Amino acid sequence: MFILSGYEYLLGFLLLCSLVPVLALSASKVLRPSSEGAARRTTYECGMEPVGGAWIQFNIRYYMFALVFLIFDVETVFLYPWAVAFHELGVLAFIEALIFIAILIVGLVYAWRKGALEWS
Repeated sequence: MFILSGYEYLLGFLLLCSLVPVLALSASKVLRPSSEGAARRTTYECGMEPVGGAWIQFNIRYYMFALVFLIFDVETVFLYPWAVAFHELGVLAFIEALIFIAILIVGLVYAWRKGALEWS
């Protein structure tokens, strides 16, 4: 019999989760077009001739805007489980959440002062 009773479903789930990517990659390898040629090796395969080099510099504001978005995305991910279990956690968890939000607000003010939120 199974040594760890109650873990049969976990084992089945892990097997299924490891089997799905293997099947997807195998199916894509079998079903893909196999034509190799000069047109296939061109940039983007879009039918247009590439203009200029691929290594161009982007403005740092794009990255700063993405980082500010990531801050608030992480805030939402961490605060949602806390909000669901708010009644069971108590006052200490509320104070910890306020400290977490205060740290994120400091980051927002810093990004705002540096001009990371201006899209121009």
